[in-house]
Amino acid sequence: MNARGANGRDADGRGTNARGTDGRGTNGGPAGARAASDPLGAPTARRDGRAKVTGAARYAAEHTPPGCLWARSVGAGIARGRITAVHREDALSVPGVTAVLAHDNAPRLLPGADPTLWVLQDNRVPHRGWPVALVVAESPEAAREGAAALHIDYAEEPHDVLLTARHPELYTPETANGGHPGVRERGDFGAAHAASAVRVDGTYKVTGLHNHPMEPHASTAYWEDGMLVAHDSNQGSTDVRNDLAALFGLAEDQVAVINEYVGGGFGSKGTTRPVVVLAAMAARHTGRPVKLALPRRHLPAVTGHRAPTLQRVRLGADAQGRIAALEHEAITQTSTVKEFVEQAAVPARVMYTSPHSVTIHRVVALDVPTPSWMRAPGEAPGMYALESAMDELAVAVGADPIELRLRNDTEREPDTGRPFSSRHLAECLREGARRFGWRADDREPAVRREGNLLIGTGVAAATYPVYFMPSHATATAAPDGTFTVAVNAADIGTGARTVLAQIAASALRTSPDRVRLDLGDSRLPAAPVAGGSSGTASWGSAVHKACTELTERLEEHDGLLPPEGMSVGADTVQEATAPSPYARHAFGATFAEVTVDTVTGEVRVRRLLGVYAAGRILNPVTARSQFIGAMTMGLGMALSEGSTMDPRFGDYAERDLASYHVPVNADLPSIEAHWIDEADEHLNPMGSKGIGEIGIVGTAAAIGNAVHHATGLRLRELPLTPDRLLRDLALAGLLPVAVPA
Repeated sequence: MNARGANGRDADGRGTNARGTDGRGTNGGPAGARAASDPLGAPTARRDGRAKVTGAARYAAEHTPPGCLWARSVGAGIARGRITAVHREDALSVPGVTAVLAHDNAPRLLPGADPTLWVLQDNRVPHRGWPVALVVAESPEAAREGAAALHIDYAEEPHDVLLTARHPELYTPETANGGHPGVRERGDFGAAHAASAVRVDGTYKVTGLHNHPMEPHASTAYWEDGMLVAHDSNQGSTDVRNDLAALFGLAEDQVAVINEYVGGGFGSKGTTRPVVVLAAMAARHTGRPVKLALPRRHLPAVTGHRAPTLQRVRLGADAQGRIAALEHEAITQTSTVKEFVEQAAVPARVMYTSPHSVTIHRVVALDVPTPSWMRAPGEAPGMYALESAMDELAVAVGADPIELRLRNDTEREPDTGRPFSSRHLAECLREGARRFGWRADDREPAVRREGNLLIGTGVAAATYPVYFMPSHATATAAPDGTFTVAVNAADIGTGARTVLAQIAASALRTSPDRVRLDLGDSRLPAAPVAGGSSGTASWGSAVHKACTELTERLEEHDGLLPPEGMSVGADTVQEATAPSPYARHAFGATFAEVTVDTVTGEVRVRRLLGVYAAGRILNPVTARSQFIGAMTMGLGMALSEGSTMDPRFGDYAERDLASYHVPVNADLPSIEAHWIDEADEHLNPMGSKGIGEIGIVGTAAAIGNAVHHATGLRLRELPLTPDRLLRDLALAGLLPVAVPA
């Protein structure tokens, strides 16, 4: 099976024959050894594992209220223009079809902050696949047949869907995703670069990528006594509730959004998507519950993607490779509906000492679907370019790639001058080299062979910011000695249920099996989205605060608890919004060994190894799952995943898992994830950093650098598919020589 599972691994949940840390830190001591009885740090199995493997866990499309109807969305058949007519007759004649919604009869929405949700409100078509109609029927089969029978007339207009480095409408945005300034400059890059003894100038291309979680986007919505209830697959139901309330003109307490189980998201479910809006509109129109589950082929047009990037990195260094000048320019695309700028140049502001620096984003609005978050947005494509350029610099100065990075290590964030709360990049590089068996004396490219296979190794560094969002939580002690903790977190396969219970148990000084956790319902205490590797830090801090205060009250309480128990509510608004004097980031290093087949052009990864400095590891079992899941996605980014824009029709050609190739077990025989025992007192009560995304960040570059070591060829466009390898292998004379019979 090659669907991407909820944790980024293969769908059976077993990983990829992976060898991991077995619960030990790199010092060999037991995880959580600081307190033997402390649940934090203990290798605890997932709480929801049994429910998932037995089918007891119910996902958004598995809720079917009495009288439920099924819906099928219809996407625009043109890339730009307007609707001139909606011919409903054939669709309504299909047995079981009850309604066809379009811009001329759909319920009205109030304009909201996100224009991608303002669907079926006018006749415009901003890109191919934009929702233009919704067919509602008594069965999913009737809905599908009715959608196929629906005919829509368009007035088509010329479209522009191709990103180019010299597009005439490129502009510099004020900010990129995350609120980062579009441009940052320090010193005099031009003069410093010109004076440098060694210069590197590389242009790197990353194609569009799509998230493709195992569970497609789905919603089941109904109205009851003026209240909207929606079971929706999302990464944060508090935000979805707020968006629905604004769109339908409701108070927030008139909307309930439930996401108790979510089958993966990887960012695509991090914002409200049209699926829940369409389901709610159809339920209002028909007066009955409506279920809408998007077919996988519909996802690329309406659920976000990683926008393609064209990146130029210029480095100027002395003869030893110490960087004096750094320029990183990232060119990307957004849609005409909404501006979203992939912040690919931002990591260059964090990683290495660079007295003179320019980091700039350029973007063009095209007639394409709106890009959005995909695992490690900005960092994943940006660090591919930067770490590839660092490898080129190492070759140029004749330095070992690890030693070159150590020479450019820094104790302060270059762009802000703030000290890092902790930065153990050097330890990750050294420990990774030791575990991997890295040979600094074996860097001559294209010399290791096994028959027709060329062998190479590569390394890349990784970084990801530490985010901490305001959250709320309640903790209740029952008379029987058990506890209930409520927080509207979203467990999207990351193990949030398990780790939050461990955090609560630690603060309550009890065992996790005495803690019940309520999450995944917007009626619970408000919490932020599961995104930016911020979930555990954000939700966990609120849970820790509520449970700590409850513990203190229980210690002061005399006698039995009342039947309703004792409850404490807490929030972390003040802590999360207070400015920090420190730059807070996680760091890591990824090592790869590859083979390049000179007959077929195939690149195979024999082994991947990552070492990460990500604060205190709260659960080795779930942490290892997150690290290797992200590394596996990085392998897909490097070798197989790519979304090709069809310039004639204006849509992505790869719209299913037969053409969009996510990695499977056979693609990665050996993968290891390790970590540094890192204590950082400047983060949160748990001392944790996010771990869900840093594993993807350096992986593609490590594989690309290993391919260079194997072949001597520097390919700067992902994915590294056989056609590209064979072309360059032929030009380099590395194809096998035919032997006469």
